[in-house]
Formats: sequence, structure tokens, C-alpha cells
Amino acid sequence: MYEKFYGLKEDPFKITPDPDFLFLSKCHQEALSYLLYGIKERKGFIAITGDIGTGKTTLCRALLNRLDQNTKTAFILNSRLSDLQLLSAIVEDFCIKTKKNTKLSLLSALNKFLLKELSSGNNVVLLIDEAQNLKNTSLEEVRLLSNLETEKEKLFQIVLVGQPELREKLNSPMLKQLRQRISVRYHIHPLERQEVAQYIFHRLRVAGSDGSITFHDNAMDEIFKYSDGVPRLINILCDRALLAGYVMETKNITIEIIQRCIKEIEAR
Repeated sequence: MYEKFYGLKEDPFKITPDPDFLFLSKCHQEALSYLLYGIKERKGFIAITGDIGTGKTTLCRALLNRLDQNTKTAFILNSRLSDLQLLSAIVEDFCIKTKKNTKLSLLSALNKFLLKELSSGNNVVLLIDEAQNLKNTSLEEVRLLSNLETEKEKLFQIVLVGQPELREKLNSPMLKQLRQRISVRYHIHPLERQEVAQYIFHRLRVAGSDGSITFHDNAMDEIFKYSDGVPRLINILCDRALLAGYVMETKNITIEIIQRCIKEIEAR
């Protein structure tokens, strides 16, 4: 609605996980490095956690774009599945054809696929988003999938991505064997104060801003105070602020505009 007024080519603060808008804060850069290392070195299990809205899914999509053509991937977004449904979703996302939708048939097809990719010199990666929603039995089934390996190396790498509840779940006695197999762990923290300004102007640049949109320093302070550095909350507030600026015909976002938008958001 306001893109033309600000000279933007697209909405800079949409909350969809668009990897083109990924801002590599210190934490996000480290998380991405951990992921790439764990996958390249075939470490087996990798766990990435972070609070709601910290950009975990966006990071995963950016990771997929950075993997080479010799890395085959499956990305499971819906983790609220039964054990069989999860296995079926994994096989389907790898584009593996099976005659029957039984556990034995699915596992056999998956194993053949992994061995074929290994012989072709390819690496295989499974990413499961919102993994905190997986039942303990499903997580145990995922652990058993890691038994599909040769004597010398893992046939594929499994990345579990989730909210802090995933860490709590992995610490349960029932999942001790899975916990022991996770060789790479990383927790994504919210942005720091100085990163909030960098994040906002990064997204504006990606959206086509020529630099004419300004946020006053105290407006940035107010954004950080409200959002606690969580990117999703920053996006929601900044989107509302740009709309307010459009209505007021100004490209200067002041603390008064931010405070008014916070009241509107909280009232809603």
C-alpha cells in the first residue's frame, strides 16, 4: 500500500520467511556457519533452537539456497504428524517413489535412496522445522533413521529446528540416546540494540530504499524496547510505522509515531 510513496519495490517488513531479507546478525551468522559445518562434515544430528520470531525458518531457507547441487534436501514444515505420516512426508519430500505406504516399504525405499546418493558422491540433508512439536516417539523414530549408515559415515544429516521447548524435550531421559547423537547445537538469541538499526535498514535496502526513509535514534530505542530484539515483532511494528508515515506524508519515523503504533498494536 505504501511502497510507491517510499519508492520501494516490495514490502520490506513482511513476516514471511523470505531468505532474500535474511539479516546475518552475529548469532545468525554463527548459526549458519554451524549448520554448514555440520552438514559438510557429515556430523549426523544438528539442533538449532531459538525463541518465537527469531528467524529460524528464514535461516533454514537461506541455508537451502547456500547448499551445492551435490546436496539433496528435504524440508519438513509440518511437525504435527504421526510417526508414519512423518516418515511418509520425508520420503515424499525427497521425491522417492514407493509402492506401499507402510513403514517397512518407506524405510526400504529411503535406505536405497541414501545408498544411491552416497555412491553418486552426494550428501543428503533432512530439516525438520518446529521440531518441538514432535512427539517423543516421533523423535525416537527420527533417531532410528540415523541408523541408516555405512561402517564409515552417516548416510544423511538430520537438522532439528525448534523453539526452546525442543531443548527441554531433548533433555528428557526418554530421549537420552538421541541427545547423545547431537554433535552440533546452537541457540539463536534476539538482536542486540545496535543490530536492530542495522536490521531495519538492511531490510529497507533489500526492498529498494534509496536511503530517504529515516528512523530517529530514540525511535530505534523504542523499537528495541518493545520488541526485545525479536525480528518478527520489529517487522510488525516497522510495517505499522511506515503505514503511519505514509498517512502523515512523512519519511521521517519519530518516537511519537512508534509509540502511537505500539498503542494501536497492543489495542488490537
